[in-house]
Amino acid sequence: MGCAAVVTFWFVTATDPAVVLSGEPKADRGFGRKLLAQLNPAWPITPIGEFPLNRSSTPSRAEFYIAGYPGVAVVQTLIEDVSTITGAAQHLLRALPASDVYIIARGEDSDFAGFAHFAGETAKRAFAATRDAVAEDIGLPEPFEAPFWAGETVEQLGGISLPFVPKELASAAEASWLGIDVSPDGPDLGVVGYAVDGRPEPKIAPAVRAPKSVGEVAARFAEKDKGYDDYLDTTQDEEGDEFAALADATVAAAKKVGRGLARRARSLAIDIRERIRHSDRG
Repeated sequence: MGCAAVVTFWFVTATDPAVVLSGEPKADRGFGRKLLAQLNPAWPITPIGEFPLNRSSTPSRAEFYIAGYPGVAVVQTLIEDVSTITGAAQHLLRALPASDVYIIARGEDSDFAGFAHFAGETAKRAFAATRDAVAEDIGLPEPFEAPFWAGETVEQLGGISLPFVPKELASAAEASWLGIDVSPDGPDLGVVGYAVDGRPEPKIAPAVRAPKSVGEVAARFAEKDKGYDDYLDTTQDEEGDEFAALADATVAAAKKVGRGLARRARSLAIDIRERIRHSDRG
């Protein structure tokens, strides 16, 4: 019986993927959109954000995290029913051309995990298990697996339990094959998130710039007034902007004192702005 698992597909053609990934490459929105359209032209594709793969929450149902770098591409998604890695591989194994495909699966609500290395369409190594049962074991163990099978990585439970935690072994496989630490401690691996369930694109409110304090604006005036030549280089528009900033800062400060002062400061701000606006009319 399978379980829901977050499955990550690494498509590698680069000779040294660690060099590519350690440079913290950026993701391209167009790459993922094009890939998803090829996988299923009927999907309504919605970008849902850009973020580091290794510092974000995992994808939910109908979501994909995708990036294409020089010689390396990654696709991460949630697959509802995973029992073996070779079975899960059929979802996306041929999605992109690659000499090597590395697949890492981690159970969403269980201790299930697994990993696989495909050279073309041939599984060179595949393993999947929970702590108490092995679901798949293809090929010979690789060198990075040795301390896990030797029981050196975790306290032993005894009985039929495996001498390691499957998710920890899956992470070790990923790090060994890619040559980097794919965790929050590793380099940022930028991806673009997409949803294919028809949801609207999230709206992000623009950041609100906090008003400058009177002290900050006054400090700029002091810098301008240090030398006469510097003052001559200042344009009228720049002066106007700074006077307006001072007026705005005065309003902000006055609000903290009381409404009466705020009204007077606001009148001063309006008067300054009007004088600036009419100063070039003679």
